[in-house]
Amino acid sequence: MNSVRVLLAAVLALAALPARATDEHDYARDEYAIIRDGLAPNKQLSLAAHADPKASENSVAHNFHVWLMTEPAHRKIARLPGIGPEILLDSGPNAYRATWAADSRHVAVGFRSDRHVLELNLYAIENRRARLISGPTLFKDVTGRDVGPDENYGYRVAWITWTGPRRFVLHEQHTFHASDASALRKLGAYGKVTSKRDDGSLMVEFSAEADCVLLPGNRYRIEGLRVGKFGDDK
Repeated sequence: MNSVRVLLAAVLALAALPARATDEHDYARDEYAIIRDGLAPNKQLSLAAHADPKASENSVAHNFHVWLMTEPAHRKIARLPGIGPEILLDSGPNAYRATWAADSRHVAVGFRSDRHVLELNLYAIENRRARLISGPTLFKDVTGRDVGPDENYGYRVAWITWTGPRRFVLHEQHTFHASDASALRKLGAYGKVTSKRDDGSLMVEFSAEADCVLLPGNRYRIEGLRVGKFGDDK
């Protein structure tokens, strides 16, 4: 339980960085820096960040990516899809956090795409490649839709806790603006109002967790959906 609390604190700290500038790092030409908790349990693989040494004036870094590495040689094998200059906010290796399954065959990577948004990518490691695993968000599973573009996020975080080689618990917490109480009614027990504005709009918090199982074809299925902890419950 302590390790889960530590992970949650670290995840929320990453997501709660609106007052902090981007975490930037100037990479040497051959520097592949292991991200936080990036060394796999089997000590034969790792995840490392790298970017071209010359960054343009208005971007985090040229050609930034996270790489699957072989250890202890620390030699790159393959690039992780879904993490690149077009989506990232930070280039520092400590701004990326890996959560490996005990068998070193699956890993989740958390990173910021916005100062308030922590993305979560899930990968299967097979045949010297990292393949994205897809599945629905818990918010969409509850409501049947994603948060709309007019419902600006206050913050959004997601993280997982591995419970077996092919099983994990997925956690999601969001806050977002809603124009009226109809959004809260659709959330049911999964939503709470955290504040009200003078114009009648609401800041709503969503919290859910679910047991999930990995399926063939690099997908996962949600099972055992339940209400998560809210900010005032911690």
